Amino acid sequence: MSFLKNYILDEEFQVNYFRGKINIKNYIKINYMEDKKISISYIDGIIVVHGENLKIIKLLDNEILVDGKIEMVEWK
Repeated sequence: MSFLKNYILDEEFQVNYFRGKINIKNYIKINYMEDKKISISYIDGIIVVHGENLKIIKLLDNEILVDGKIEMVEWK
């Protein structure tokens, strides 16, 4: 039962890459968004996704899914 509680209440910042998409959990805000760059703030800094035809295909309160031709992920 504690596993389920930890899963539901998970507040840790996470970035996962799968099937050509980046899933970002527990971010603070989207700073900048265009088709070549998306900048996202999290508690310890900023993550910038670089590429082509970038778009956010899923947007929830604490989770987004970025799709497109992802070329680089930069941590600041």
